[in-house]
Amino acid sequence: MATERQEKRKNSLAPRRRPVQERARQRTQQILDITAKLLEEVGFDDLTTILIAKELNISVGSLYHYFPNKHAILYALGASWLEEMTMALEDVERLNLEAMSLDTFVNKAVGRMLQVYQKQYSILPLAQALWVIPELRELDLQHDELIITKMAAMFARLGMKQTHQEMTRLGNFYLEITHSLLLVVVNQKGQRSKRTLDDLKRLVFELLIKYMDDGE
Repeated sequence: MATERQEKRKNSLAPRRRPVQERARQRTQQILDITAKLLEEVGFDDLTTILIAKELNISVGSLYHYFPNKHAILYALGASWLEEMTMALEDVERLNLEAMSLDTFVNKAVGRMLQVYQKQYSILPLAQALWVIPELRELDLQHDELIITKMAAMFARLGMKQTHQEMTRLGNFYLEITHSLLLVVVNQKGQRSKRTLDDLKRLVFELLIKYMDDGE
C-alpha cells in the first residue's frame, strides 16, 4: 500500500510533457525560470499556477500541458538544484585531493558549492519548500545524503583516519554549516557577503584540521 501511494505521488509530480523538441525545452525552462523568480518575489504560499501563467502570458491550460500543478514545477526546480549540486561535488572529486592542502580543499569545495547557490535565483524559498512540502521532501533527503556521503569520502582522501561513522558525522556537520551560511552569503551584498564567506571557510577549516592527523 505504501509503495502504491508513493507511486501515485511520484506520478502527480511528473511533467505532463517530456521536452523533446527545442521549442518544448525552451518553454519548460521558461516556466522554471519564471517560477523561481516569482517564488523569490511572492513566496510559496502566494505562488499559484495562475500567477505563473500570467507572467508567461499563456493560459493556465497551456501551462498544464507541461506541469500538472504547482508542486510539480517546484519538484522540477528541486531536481535541477540536486543535479547542479551533484555536478559541483563531482568537480571537486576529480581534483587531486590526496596531494592537496586542507586550506586549498576548503577554498575549492566551498567555492564550488557557492556557485550552485548563486545560480539558483530563489534558493532560500526553494530550500524552505523542499523542507516543508511532503511531496518534495524526498529531494531534500537525497540532497543531504549526497553531500554527506561524498564529503565523507573526500575527507578520507585528504588523509583523515576516523571511522566511517565519524566521517559521516563530519559530513553531516559540513552539510549543516555550509548550507545555512551559504544561504546567508547569497542574500548579503558586497563586503558583508565576502566576510561571511571568509568566516564560513575558516569555520570549516578549523572543524576539519583537528582530524587531519588525529585518528581518535
